[in-house]
Amino acid sequence: MTQLVVEHVSKIFGRRPKEGVRRLREGADREQLREEGTTAAVVDASFTVEPGEIFVVMGLSGSGKSTLLRMLNGLLEPTSGRVLFDGRDLTALSAKALRDLRSRRISMVFQHFALFPHRSVLENAAYGLEVQGRPREEREAKAAEALAMTGLSGWEKSWPDELSGGMQQRVGLARALATDAELLLMDESFSALDPLIRRDMQDQLLELQQRLRKTIVFITHDLNEAMRLGDRIAVMRDGRIVQIGTAQDILTEPADDYVASFVQDVDRSRVLTAASIMEEPRVMVSPDDGPRAAMSVLRDDHASAAFVVEGGAEGGRKLVGTVTEVSCTQADNDGTVRDLMDTDCVTTQADTPLSGLLTPASRTKLPLAVVDDDGRLTGVIPRVALLAALGDHEDAPVSESGTVVGKEAARA
Repeated sequence: MTQLVVEHVSKIFGRRPKEGVRRLREGADREQLREEGTTAAVVDASFTVEPGEIFVVMGLSGSGKSTLLRMLNGLLEPTSGRVLFDGRDLTALSAKALRDLRSRRISMVFQHFALFPHRSVLENAAYGLEVQGRPREEREAKAAEALAMTGLSGWEKSWPDELSGGMQQRVGLARALATDAELLLMDESFSALDPLIRRDMQDQLLELQQRLRKTIVFITHDLNEAMRLGDRIAVMRDGRIVQIGTAQDILTEPADDYVASFVQDVDRSRVLTAASIMEEPRVMVSPDDGPRAAMSVLRDDHASAAFVVEGGAEGGRKLVGTVTEVSCTQADNDGTVRDLMDTDCVTTQADTPLSGLLTPASRTKLPLAVVDDDGRLTGVIPRVALLAALGDHEDAPVSESGTVVGKEAARA
């Protein structure tokens, strides 16, 4: 079940907000509304967030992203539209039900830590549980566990001002985790940190997410952070969501010139992965084929080598080796490919960034094999396709054969 659903949500501040929504639907822009004394902070935002997903909302200052976040837990009421959490319409809940939801099932991690200076690290981490009315022994045990998850074991009795900025943010994260909330809302949570500490906190969040699989909505103005953390990214401009997609979608298919200008300086080799350029493997033989059958396949495809797979396309296509035209030519016709094949295959996985493909690609004369966790051949990467993605033609489409083609030809 989709955990969070945002349906045509708008937030208008100022005089006659409902009238502002109507004017926007009729085609008025933000500037026209501002001249009329109305501010359109969020305009007709719609998206869904699945359980266990990190959904990043990215935009410049004033784009409406923080206002949007505050409508996701009822801190702000939408002027129009609905926010549903596990099927419950937040806009229809009573104030008491909303407070209970925020204290137990939705937690926020703020940009500026929001720690109580007169409380110890342990007491700060346990604060959400205290609000819930949990017994002291239980909340301290859960808080200590959350602090351990965020790398702060041994600091329980310290005071916030004894910690670095990164450690204080870890306390804020531990406080959110201690309540075992299903949804974490993170508002520019790492933006106040130095770059190296910020990177460490991103690593920490990704490691925790692998273990805990929380549903996270993460707000940032930093594109690299968005692309590093987000399973999907929503790009906001002037209160509107202009594109939603994976980092690869946004990088390779920007919705408009605004998004394109955002991504033009991104290091594609660290964002694009093997999955984004791999092709369907064509030259494959079975280990039980004879040398003549293998030679026929190689000649039909004008190839000098082939992948040896068990099970074929329907049976799982497990990669067990490679075989060359030379070895088939020199073989005894009574044998099989299994007797000829080289079992030392050079492989990679679909989520490997392009920057990590150069070394394995240099170790094989065949296209680089992409396999899954069970060793099944899921795709291949011709060297020309890899070079095209990394080189001067990185923006050009790549054909199935691995050659760079023009945009008009690619559409055909």
